[in-house]
Amino acid sequence: MKPARKQRLLVVVFIVVIASLVVGLLSYALRENINLFYTPSQVAAGQAPGNTQIRVGGMVVVDSLERASDSLDSSFLVSDGAATLRIHYSGILPDLFAEDEAAVATGTLGDDGVFVAQQVLAKHDEEYTPPEVADAMQQAIDNKAKASTAAKGAYE
Repeated sequence: MKPARKQRLLVVVFIVVIASLVVGLLSYALRENINLFYTPSQVAAGQAPGNTQIRVGGMVVVDSLERASDSLDSSFLVSDGAATLRIHYSGILPDLFAEDEAAVATGTLGDDGVFVAQQVLAKHDEEYTPPEVADAMQQAIDNKAKASTAAKGAYE
């Protein structure tokens, strides 16, 4: 092999190795920043990982919002129609946050089954529901209807 070809081959191999290393490091770093979305039903079924940053969402249950009188701590329930999940949040809730409205929270699920949120997002207008929440709630309603039909058929 001529020296010029050998040198070009070494440069190409070096570029491929460096590019592979960069892609590997980027994918490892981004793996830690992925926020997966779970519904309260999936959390109740044990599908959500504990002590990992995730997002949960659903409709805020009416009369479930509890605010501490001496701090910014608040606690509320979210539901997807089939299950509910308690969320604790320390901070100022968004202006549009309200009961019986859609909300998405980012945080970690504790060992006690309570979700500790670092951020809470509320819907931004009268017609909008986050797509993940709308799809998850529709799926939960469909699953509940199927279970009801199956139970009804078992009694007949």
